[in-house]
Amino acid sequence: MKEQKKNSAAVSELNVVPFKTRMRPYLIVAPALIITIGIMIPFVMSIYFSLTSYSFRMPTYSFIGLKNWITILTSSGFWKSVWVTLRYAFFSTVLEMGIGLGIAMLLNNLENRFSKILRVVLIFPLMVAPITATIIWQLMLNNSVGIVEKFLNFFGVYNFPWAASASTAMMTVVMIDIWVNTSFCMLLVLAGLQSLPKSPFESAKIDGGSAWFNFRNLTLPMLKPSLYIALLFRLMAALQEYAIIFGLTKGGPGDTLMNLSLTSYQTGFQFQKFGYALPYILVLWVFINIVAKQIVKRQRMAQKLASGQDE
Repeated sequence: MKEQKKNSAAVSELNVVPFKTRMRPYLIVAPALIITIGIMIPFVMSIYFSLTSYSFRMPTYSFIGLKNWITILTSSGFWKSVWVTLRYAFFSTVLEMGIGLGIAMLLNNLENRFSKILRVVLIFPLMVAPITATIIWQLMLNNSVGIVEKFLNFFGVYNFPWAASASTAMMTVVMIDIWVNTSFCMLLVLAGLQSLPKSPFESAKIDGGSAWFNFRNLTLPMLKPSLYIALLFRLMAALQEYAIIFGLTKGGPGDTLMNLSLTSYQTGFQFQKFGYALPYILVLWVFINIVAKQIVKRQRMAQKLASGQDE
């Protein structure tokens, strides 16, 4: 009996899970939980303060319900800022994706010393802070000393308005955004191109497939997951763009470039109506959340199709 009790005690000791092992799952989850709590606290506070009359000018505030939301959603300025935000995001993202794809395919097909140097040079704009790039472009576009202005003078174009005119301001900020961020799209697409299998292209070459046939039926379907990833990051950043527009015109001329981010900043910090400014940011969050979910969904479908799985 004693030996049996000793054996059962030994077995029970072996079945005891060490404290460190039991705590391991909680330690793994803890960083994600802390980050989630750190995100949710300001998010919940933003929703709450958007329902109040909170202002930096007043020591006290009161709960006013949906008054801020109703005022904003029924104002023409809000819908103008939504339109500016969507236009800026559309033009900058489409052009950056298209140019980035073209450059990436060109570099992928070139295997020489020049292509390696070109890859390094094309990454330089990505290393420049957007506000710094905006200041550089302001000097380059200056009608008195700008190098771009001097170049246009050779073709008989003088005093081009650039950001000084409402008709060309959007084009100007999109152009600067393209210069700064196209290399990001290029890098992601180039990484996707270099990860594609070689055998389908070799088979198509043997069968006499044209370059357009290979691109439409082989490259593009297999490259879609990488394209969706680049689209996700760039579209999210373009929807909430602040630095380039603020650095160039501060939303002008007039309210030509007042997107949701700038309108929220101006309302909250310049006019000191913090509670009134928060709905702009929350609406922007809704836009980004909807767009991100749709792109991620399509990226997963494209990933399955590229790997030969059914939807």
